[in-house]
Amino acid sequence: MVGQTVGYVRVSSAEQNLDRQLEAVGECDRIFQDKISGSSRAKRTGLAELIAYVREGDLVKVASMDRLGRDTRDLYAIVDELTDKGCAVQFVSERITVDKSGTSPVDGLMLGILAAFAEFERRRIKERQAEGIALAKARGKYVQAPKLSDTDVEQARVMIEMGTPKAEVARTLGVSRQTLYTALNRA
Repeated sequence: MVGQTVGYVRVSSAEQNLDRQLEAVGECDRIFQDKISGSSRAKRTGLAELIAYVREGDLVKVASMDRLGRDTRDLYAIVDELTDKGCAVQFVSERITVDKSGTSPVDGLMLGILAAFAEFERRRIKERQAEGIALAKARGKYVQAPKLSDTDVEQARVMIEMGTPKAEVARTLGVSRQTLYTALNRA
């Protein structure tokens, strides 16, 4: 029995766009997505819904390995969980398909190697970012985005309830609209 083709896409921040990944996974019967920052699997509701949804014979398509797992261990755990349910997992950019019945030894080896390289690359990017921030701070050029206090957030809520557009509220408080939205969702 041939199952459904199910896609999974994930971005790590609100500024990132899902379009490239959606194009990569192509036409699917259903697509699950996560738009989150942070690496906690518990916060990835789209992934949890996908795992609960898929059945034996389904194909799960992901644009690339780093979109499914945050590190090698996480990637293997998710792939194992999906393949234990009888699904195949296809990584489009790496051109690898993994399933319990027919994964070639080469595909299994490539999965491990590419996952390790992806994790290594992610760590190097974080190191370079931290080095750049430290250097900018030392030069006095690193300025973090302004944060809103609880009082500011309450003031924003009152202004919004009175009909003030959110863009104007953000300007009044001296922050970007994204900072305002983040603060409103946080509180």
